Amino acid sequence: MRVALFGGSFNPPHVAHQLAALHVLETEPVDELWFVPVFKHPFDKTLEAFEHRLAMCERAAAALGPRARVSDCERTLGGDSRTLRTVQSLKATHPGTEFALVVGADLLPELGSWYGADELRQLVRFIVVGRTGHAGGTLAMPAVSSTEVRQRLTRGERPEGLVPRSVLDYIGERKLYVGTPNEQ
Repeated sequence: MRVALFGGSFNPPHVAHQLAALHVLETEPVDELWFVPVFKHPFDKTLEAFEHRLAMCERAAAALGPRARVSDCERTLGGDSRTLRTVQSLKATHPGTEFALVVGADLLPELGSWYGADELRQLVRFIVVGRTGHAGGTLAMPAVSSTEVRQRLTRGERPEGLVPRSVLDYIGERKLYVGTPNEQ
C-alpha cells in the first residue's frame, strides 16, 4: 500500500486543498491520500476545534472518492503536531505501508528547518505541489488560502467558489469563523 499524507491546519479546507489532493491521486504512484489535520499547531496558531476541522476534512475528502481518507492520528498523539512524530507513528501502526508526504512549493525553503528534517527525509518521499508565486511542483494550485476564507467569513461574506459546498454548509450550520477575526 502506498499512501500520500497531506497534512495541514485545514482551517478550513478549501478547493485548492481538494485540487491538490486530486492532482496527487491522479498523477503520483499512490493508492490513497490521507488528509491529516494538525491537532495543535506547534507555533500556537489559533485554530478552530480539531473535531470541526476533522469533520470538514471528511466532507472535503468525500467528494474525491474512496481513495481519499482522513486520519485522526494527531488526536491520538496529542500535543504539538510535528510531522516527524506523525510519520513515525503511522509507520508503526501501518507496517508495510509506504508513505509519501505532500507539501506545497511554498514550504520548500523551510523544509531543512523542520523538526527532525534529516530523519523525515529518510522516512518519506516528498511530493511537491505548486503554489502560485512559488517555484517548484508540477502544477500551481489556485491562489486560495484558508486565511482569506476566514477573513471573508468573519466579515459575513460567503466565500463562494473557494470552499467545497459541503464544508461551507458545515461552517454555516455550526456558525464557525464568526466574530473575532482570525488572521492566522
